[in-house]
Formats: sequence, C-alpha cells, structure tokens
Amino acid sequence: MAPKGKSRGWQRRLFLYFAGTAILLFAFVCVLILLLRFVAPSTTAVQTKRHFHAAVHGEPYYKSYRYVALNDISPHLIHAVIAAEDARFYQHHGFDWKEVEDAIHQDVEHGRRRGASTITQQLVRNLFLSTDPSVIRKALEFSIVPPTEMILSKNRILELYLNVIEWGPGIYGAEAASVAYYHRPARQLSRDQSMELASLLPAPLHRRPGQVEWYVARIRERMQQMGW
Repeated sequence: MAPKGKSRGWQRRLFLYFAGTAILLFAFVCVLILLLRFVAPSTTAVQTKRHFHAAVHGEPYYKSYRYVALNDISPHLIHAVIAAEDARFYQHHGFDWKEVEDAIHQDVEHGRRRGASTITQQLVRNLFLSTDPSVIRKALEFSIVPPTEMILSKNRILELYLNVIEWGPGIYGAEAASVAYYHRPARQLSRDQSMELASLLPAPLHRRPGQVEWYVARIRERMQQMGW
C-alpha cells in the first residue's frame, strides 16, 4: 500500500493536470470567440460532424454554406427567428432563466420536454460542440456562453447564428436556405417565407417549408405581440 503522502501527491498532480488542461482549452475557445468578432467561420463543429457521419456511412454529403452580413438578411427573417427561438434575446445575457423556469413547469405538468435554449446557447452548440444532448455538452455550453456574450455584441451573435445554423440536410445559414427553398437571396425573403424558414429550426433535418403551418401561425402571433 502506498503511503498517504505519496497518494495525496499523485491526486494533487492529477487534479492540477486536469485543471490546467481545462484552463488552456477555455482560453483557446475565448481566443476563437475573439476572432469571431472579425472573421466569419469557415466551418462549425456541427458541419464537421455531419460530414464525418456521411463519410463513415458511405453517404453522399453536399454542403451549402455562404456567409452574409446581417444587413443582407431580410428583417422579416430576423424578426421571425427571434420570435420563434428567443423572444428575450436582447434582454438576457446568454441564459433566459424565465424560459427555463417555464420549461420546467411544463415538463412537470404535461410530462413532455420543451426546449429553452437561447440563440447564444444554440450558436455555441453549433460552433464548438454538438446538437446531441448530454450532461457533458451542457456543462461545456454553460461555460462558453458567458464569454461569448462578453466578447461579442448581440448583433454579431445574431449574425453568426443566422449564418451557421442548420436549415436542412447540408444547408447552413439563411442565405443557403433562402436559395435552396425559394431561389432568392436572403435579403429578398418575404414575411411569409421568413416565418416558414423560422418554423424549420426546431427540427431542420426533418421539416420542410409548408409542413408545420401550426408553428408558422404561432410565430406570426409572437411577431405581432412583439410589434413586428
């Protein structure tokens, strides 16, 4: 049996090793976030994962992704996405605790899961992590969201989100989605087309425009309530 002193020394070294690694990784992510203030990402963790999955299963993979400025995206789509995904986007600091509380109550009362992720959380997930639910992913997400909100402006977060989010198999960003579904640039999207695109976001790999009219109606109602 090893002496207690040696055992504690080994545990301390192991702790310092993992703590140091975590700090270095966190610092690296913060540097990447800082770069995102000025540079458009060429790919994301989710895009890489989709490509890898297709390669492993021998499936074809076609990627459509073109980054555009926020000013080149229709205000209708911006309003529809905020209304659908994160109505208090400009009020919170990365986490919408009221939405989390409402989701917990609904889970308890109705026995079903309801998402409460903000636009910032979804952006972090797409850029650095994965859309697969897990405790580890959630913990990493909660650690990355605060520096994202501190380093990036709200409009930059929104611009990045609208450009990297999944809108269908191999379709990433508002520009690619607009061209794929409506054969026009994102700046020319109408109000109805924007609401249809926003309705795809909860399940982009399974939904297509016109398939979820009930959710489009809900988005329209939310937009009216928000003055849009």
